[in-house]
Amino acid sequence: MRIIDTHLHLVYQERLRYPWLAGAPALNRNFTLDDYLPQAEALGISAMLHMEVDVAEEDMEVETAFVTGLGRGVVGAIAACRPESPDFPALLERYAQNPKVKGLRRILHQSPDELGQRPIFTENLKRLAAYPISFDFCVLPHQIPIAIAIAKAAPDVQFIIDHCGVPNVKDEAFEPWRTNMSAIAELPNVAAKISGVIAYGDPVNWTVDDLRPFVEHTITAFGWDRVVWGSDYPVCTLTADLGRWVAATHEIIKGASETEKAKLLHQNAERIYRLG
Repeated sequence: MRIIDTHLHLVYQERLRYPWLAGAPALNRNFTLDDYLPQAEALGISAMLHMEVDVAEEDMEVETAFVTGLGRGVVGAIAACRPESPDFPALLERYAQNPKVKGLRRILHQSPDELGQRPIFTENLKRLAAYPISFDFCVLPHQIPIAIAIAKAAPDVQFIIDHCGVPNVKDEAFEPWRTNMSAIAELPNVAAKISGVIAYGDPVNWTVDDLRPFVEHTITAFGWDRVVWGSDYPVCTLTADLGRWVAATHEIIKGASETEKAKLLHQNAERIYRLG
């Protein structure tokens, strides 16, 4: 069954600046489309959305222009933005001129909680309702209520919560993650991305059964119509390889129907990110 990868990071250090990579030596090198495609194609991944890689703020639009011009299966991009900035409306207007910009993201899980609670942050995200552009939340479990408040205030905007809500898989920390994920799933304008969880397990000895309760609760809470799949490549390489994450996904959902699997692996992505 074909897969759409809704969370592919690519790193081209000769083109773009990635300040955070100085503190992440295992990832501090290029990860190009040429590196990714042979693995992806062998696993049935037929299309990809590039997810912004937290480049230097001055490079955000450069990154978006570059990745949306790559082709070769990269069908769109989730671009970096700063909703806390008064310059956001102008940035949004520029992004909207590029039909391959399918969504926006501002990382919150490594930011102070206060950032996502600023009134301007929510007011700017409400502007997305006028465009065919969604917003990805990347938040820690205790920050999910911040995402809930934003999504409630912008009911006509499509939101996606990344990485199953960034649970602490290694320590089996189900609360407040489970309660907060159930709460955000009650909002019909929020979907969930089955991605990233292997990075939060034991870096050496994680198993499918470690991941299973977090993935299964996410799918149960959101339902098969509001989940999409992402590789989180190359972050996934910190604890496995792309093939092992795809295999783990197939193992977790092996009891699902073919219709349900198709929804998770490609159909929902086509609808939610407007890839048709």
